[in-house]
Amino acid sequence: MCKNCSKPYYITTAIAYTSGKPHIGNTYEIVLADSIARFKREQGYEVRFQTGTDEHGQKIELKAEAAGVTPKNFVDGVAGEIQRIWDLMNTSYDKFIRTTDEDHELQVQKIFKKLYDQGDIYKGYYEGLYCTPCESFFTESQLVDGKCPDCGGSVVSAKEEAYFFRMSKYAQRLIDHINEHPEFIQPVSRKNEMMNNFLLPGLQDLCVSRTSFTWGIPVSFDPKHVTYVWLDALTNYITGLGYDCDGNHGELFQKYWPADLHLIGKDIIRFHTIYWPIFLMALDIPLPKQVFGHPWLLQGEGKMSKSKGNVLYADDLVQVFGVDAVRYFVLHEMPFDNDGVISWELMVERMNSDLANILGNLVNRTISMSNKYFGGVVENKSCGDEAESAIDQDLKNTVLAAVKKTEERMDQLRVADAITAIFEIFRRSNKYIDETMPWALAKDEAKRDRLATVLYNLAEAITIGASLLESFMPDTSRRILSQLNVPKRALADMNQFGSYPSGNQVTLKPEILFARLDLKEVLERAEEIQQAQKAGAGEAASPAEEETEDQKTGIDLDPKPEITYDDFAKLQFQVGEIIACEAVKKSKKLLCSQVRVGSQVRQIVSGIKAFYTPEEMVGKKVMVVTNLKPATLAGVLSEGMLLCAEDKDGNLALMKPEKDMPAGAEIC
Repeated sequence: MCKNCSKPYYITTAIAYTSGKPHIGNTYEIVLADSIARFKREQGYEVRFQTGTDEHGQKIELKAEAAGVTPKNFVDGVAGEIQRIWDLMNTSYDKFIRTTDEDHELQVQKIFKKLYDQGDIYKGYYEGLYCTPCESFFTESQLVDGKCPDCGGSVVSAKEEAYFFRMSKYAQRLIDHINEHPEFIQPVSRKNEMMNNFLLPGLQDLCVSRTSFTWGIPVSFDPKHVTYVWLDALTNYITGLGYDCDGNHGELFQKYWPADLHLIGKDIIRFHTIYWPIFLMALDIPLPKQVFGHPWLLQGEGKMSKSKGNVLYADDLVQVFGVDAVRYFVLHEMPFDNDGVISWELMVERMNSDLANILGNLVNRTISMSNKYFGGVVENKSCGDEAESAIDQDLKNTVLAAVKKTEERMDQLRVADAITAIFEIFRRSNKYIDETMPWALAKDEAKRDRLATVLYNLAEAITIGASLLESFMPDTSRRILSQLNVPKRALADMNQFGSYPSGNQVTLKPEILFARLDLKEVLERAEEIQQAQKAGAGEAASPAEEETEDQKTGIDLDPKPEITYDDFAKLQFQVGEIIACEAVKKSKKLLCSQVRVGSQVRQIVSGIKAFYTPEEMVGKKVMVVTNLKPATLAGVLSEGMLLCAEDKDGNLALMKPEKDMPAGAEIC
């Protein structure tokens, strides 16, 4: 019996925010989780795989208002689109939870009340300097020249009633847990970041309710408050299993909690490794076994922008390459701890080299030769001289080593490395064909048995490789095994070479798995898709706007104190390239950009959300102050400043070099 039989394994993704259609970077996470879930099933685990959508908050309320629909109607549409894409990508989730589900909302209200009753949540006030447009409070030290650090506007003294969670009460307990469980936060770099930047300096109490908007789960005993963000969203991992705050838990919760793996993006690692564990401690619930913060998938050259119409969506890529090719690319091209890159050009390259040449051509040649020389019958004649046996043994050793390495890498969550190990089987099989030269053996009747053995060994190697491939490219695996006329090999049965049934007959008409693509044609198709995106967004080219009065006359500013050249020389200005950008969840005005400056990538937070979408930011070459002392804005570390121009109405425009300059170039 399998050592893991009947052993439960619970894996979750972060729940997708229903603000819009997910792009390929968002879709990567569900495909990654699916590959892990499928492989765990192959290892004999009883897997529970949960995903879903995060559907509350002020941003949703504003988007719904702009669309002229209710918030519920808005999230219904977006959640449906997200689930459609998850299904399109052939993901095998067991539960798709929505935070608007009645049972989830009920438990969130119970959890809030329980934590309040036991003194972990208390009513207080946001009090301090308030920016009305940003709906945010700031301390004096957070202001920039006395202005809001997000939008640069004026602030006034004010306060807002809110409920807070006592984070500091559980901080030391969490620090001890992390130190005692080094596997809890992965990769290790994420653990170090959480400890050094957040836990060790000391935690502030966390706001868990709001009154400035209504689209959220009402606090049962104080309905003018709605539960704020993370206490609502994070609890989906237990409510989706049938957790009951009164103690009447469902069977799934009793069987699958604590979770084996929370798979999330690195940008929300703090919420899952600090807030979530502390909530669970307060509820007296065991902590998840592991939280893995995966890197980001970036668009090639960083030039992804809705305004340019070149955001990459999974369904567009599937139309051109097919589901499994897209799955292969996002899984294989994403390193364990560093960001990966995707582009139309790279997709074509991988399609032609890895999928068409290495895999597709191997399967086609093997089945075609079996049909040509033996009428499709595959037999193991096990004959050959010593040199031939050495060649055969090397193939067998490579295959068996790849099986072992694949399982080892998947246990380490190194999915890209696991796929590389599987493709080593296919690469070695192609080399085996070159070494044995079946076409030459076919010319000598005395070597007919040797030819049969060669083709048998290839069929066996491909069977094992295709069976391993099922977790990553399920449809391709099925199609290969169908052509070989064998069922999928169980992982437990891959510890020996030679189980392919001798005398079995392969299909008479081999199927082309992956056709080679012409780069020019694909780029033309990509251009059509981009133009369609622009048209759909109503962003067709328009005549240049007339010059404004300000542009004609200019703007006069009050002069600042005169400085010397030595003062100016202290500032370091460089060209930076924005390679990724996301909105800061707790701010209406902040964007968090990953900016490449030379060989380094800096995280810079800017109050320009009202003027640029995250998609518009990506790919821009901008002017950066690189030696500004790091600061924390809305809880996010900022390591520099993007330079902007501002008109008298407060409109901002990023400063960009007139000509294309390399990232890191000095501005002097």
